[in-house]
Amino acid sequence: MSPEQSDKQIQDQIKATLARLSGGRGGNQQNRAKYRRDKRAGIAEAQELARQQSELASKTLKLTEFISANDLASLMNASVNDVIKVCLNMGMFVSINQRLDAEAITVIADEFGYDVEFLSAEDEQDVAIVDEDDPDALQDRAPIVTIMGHVDHGKTSLLDYIRNAQVAKGEAGGITQHIGAYEVTTESGRKITFLDTPGHEAFTAMRARGAKVTDIAIIVVAADDSVMPQTKEAINHAQAAGVPIVIALNKIDKPGANPDKVREELSAINILVEEWGGKYQSQEVSAKTGAGIEDLLEKVLLEAELLELKANPDRRAVGSVIEASLDKGRGYVTTILVQTGTLNVGDIVLAGPHYGRVKAMTDHRGKKMKSAGPSTPVQLLGLQGAPQAGDKVVAMETEREAREIATQRLQLQREQSMRTKKHITLDEIGRRLAIGSFKELNIIVKGDVDGSVEALSDSLLKLSTGEVAVNILSKGVGAISESDVLLASASDAIIIGFQVRPSLGARKLAEQEQIDIRLYSIIYNAINEVKDAMEGMLAPTVQEVTVATVEVRQVFNITKVGTIAGCMVTDGTITRNTKVRLVRDGIVQHTGAILALKRFKDDASEVRQGYECGISLKGFDDLREGDIIEGFEEKEVKRTL
Repeated sequence: MSPEQSDKQIQDQIKATLARLSGGRGGNQQNRAKYRRDKRAGIAEAQELARQQSELASKTLKLTEFISANDLASLMNASVNDVIKVCLNMGMFVSINQRLDAEAITVIADEFGYDVEFLSAEDEQDVAIVDEDDPDALQDRAPIVTIMGHVDHGKTSLLDYIRNAQVAKGEAGGITQHIGAYEVTTESGRKITFLDTPGHEAFTAMRARGAKVTDIAIIVVAADDSVMPQTKEAINHAQAAGVPIVIALNKIDKPGANPDKVREELSAINILVEEWGGKYQSQEVSAKTGAGIEDLLEKVLLEAELLELKANPDRRAVGSVIEASLDKGRGYVTTILVQTGTLNVGDIVLAGPHYGRVKAMTDHRGKKMKSAGPSTPVQLLGLQGAPQAGDKVVAMETEREAREIATQRLQLQREQSMRTKKHITLDEIGRRLAIGSFKELNIIVKGDVDGSVEALSDSLLKLSTGEVAVNILSKGVGAISESDVLLASASDAIIIGFQVRPSLGARKLAEQEQIDIRLYSIIYNAINEVKDAMEGMLAPTVQEVTVATVEVRQVFNITKVGTIAGCMVTDGTITRNTKVRLVRDGIVQHTGAILALKRFKDDASEVRQGYECGISLKGFDDLREGDIIEGFEEKEVKRTL
């Protein structure tokens, strides 16, 4: 084939291909139109896809595990009451500040139509916790027993008798406001670890945490009282955690004690004791005389034997934070319960967003310890901050590893707190204007231990109403510092200190800035005073009080003066400054002031019941015989929540 022929063939092929593609001029136009249609459809499809992705992103919550119910509600733009209702429907008893685990968060978010993406520090902590122990390495451990029940039913007194210490005497008002952990050796030489939880209604979260770390729950009910709300709540917590229950019927030494009445009330809530053919062990005890306490401990140990509690002491320690506080001389003191492994002085520990080396360990009596095995409660020194009650404690291999995880967690915590803080929007301003006199009470809460701070914040938030909102700006463990006073000054807040005092610098600064610092040692005193303050912030209601009734007997029309009514005061006392309304046949015709009040020809300052007088009204002359003039006063009445 010659080069000319091959060139010709190539050109013919190109022409044929172009003709086929274009199909002539008309075909070319059709292709363009089709291209434009496809392009428009493609753009619309891309836009729809972008919208769906954006909607999906807005419906995905990015958060860390153990977020509080209040913060979760804030992220979902829902009411915290709705979140708590959902939890109750699922059989979970939560309070506003109670931290929720991953499973609970996922279920709750799903109820509100949200997906959850957990932000977590990639660490080996989970590996440390879920490490399967070799069955041969497991050894028997002491049972962890939580004592729960209603306030003032004798939980701490019972524990006092068991461990021969006087705890209740050291509590303000004789009411437990902290969670305590104690180790007791019975007469048979066996060890039991006791957790004492508060019975006051404010400490829901503490009871929930106590039920989670425990093996057996002792529910204390006073035999001279009845099954109270916190008794029922404690039973619910124990059942939700799948923990065996032993009922202790306390105060049987009292004259009015009636244990059968309590058993009857328990049977009404499906807690049938063994004496009545049920499955729950019960024991009548007296914390005062010690009657029945040995039998109670035997029943607890029997439950423990059935559970076959074991742990491996030859591994890195894993435990739970029971309580954390700031001690002026010693720094941050953390009460932890070692659940598995052995914790030694000098170990590097990680607890929530804080880490440190264990400098010293003491038992509940303050006796120094060098190591703590499974089921042992200890107070440890060395952490750089106060972890939150309920945080996991893990012994780490290296300080560097612990520091990296702690820093990452701290960043996540900070990022999350920024996202849960809701700033005021135009809609919110509009809502407040619509309500009218919307007020906000800003509070900074400082306490001696984390659990009490949480419970107090919880109770204060519950006081919020539609007109006065309680806003907890900051809460923390430790003395009231100058930075707390500066924050209060910048945001018009009051500072509430629970079992803590301000430093000298903070006290002086507070006087200078005129910041109100309130200090309390009993939780309900703090709640009641804040409630009173909020009632003071509510606009008072104006109430009318009728002070006089005057009957018009005769009417005089006097030139240049106007109409004057000759009246008889039938009830009360009328004065010149009394506001009046004119009533005719039961219908109010006029409301206003008195122009003149006379007795005969003289001006009178007041006229009492049974006397006659002359009255002229300001701006109203249509007075008739038989009219009733009512005198009234407006009184401001203080409103209550």
